[in-house]
Amino acid sequence: MVYFTALYFGPFVGAFAGGIGSALADLILGYTIYAPATLLIKAAEGWAAGYLALKLMGREKTLRIFILSLIVSAGYLFVILIVGLYILSGEFEASFIIVMSAVGVIHPSIWYPLAVLAIATPLYLTVKSKKSEGLLLLVLLLSGLIMVSGYFVYEQFILGYYAIAEVPVNFGQVIIGTAVAIPLYRAVKRLAARQPL
Repeated sequence: MVYFTALYFGPFVGAFAGGIGSALADLILGYTIYAPATLLIKAAEGWAAGYLALKLMGREKTLRIFILSLIVSAGYLFVILIVGLYILSGEFEASFIIVMSAVGVIHPSIWYPLAVLAIATPLYLTVKSKKSEGLLLLVLLLSGLIMVSGYFVYEQFILGYYAIAEVPVNFGQVIIGTAVAIPLYRAVKRLAARQPL
């Protein structure tokens, strides 16, 4: 919803919705340690998405923008694969409740289909329409880098080395947000255009 709000209402509403809304969600759900960072990181992400969309949407959609969208998508795929293969593979132990825990092995080969699935929808949107969806995809994936890098830096203070394990999860947030926001944005714009004043 941060991306949809930023695309539809612009950078300031996107920043407000992203920062205040997400920080309140952290407070309500008990993730209070993340709330201050979320306020700043999600506000910056929402503002960037709205600002980039505002600046780029009036411009002609070129093949260069389409190719850049594909390159950014490939970058996401590459990072998810590298972190998954070299850091998040192997034996693990997870505690669910004080008395419950699970031990297992994450096989490295699981990261190939996960990475491909993670970027399948954004890539489909880019390839389907080389113009507007490619541009929106570029805008959202670039602004998503603010969130991924912002949380990575913040989590260095909380989790130390293990902050790298959150990178694929945060990329997943960006990818799912993009996959939902672009079709929703286009559908709402179509509906709004049909409504008589």
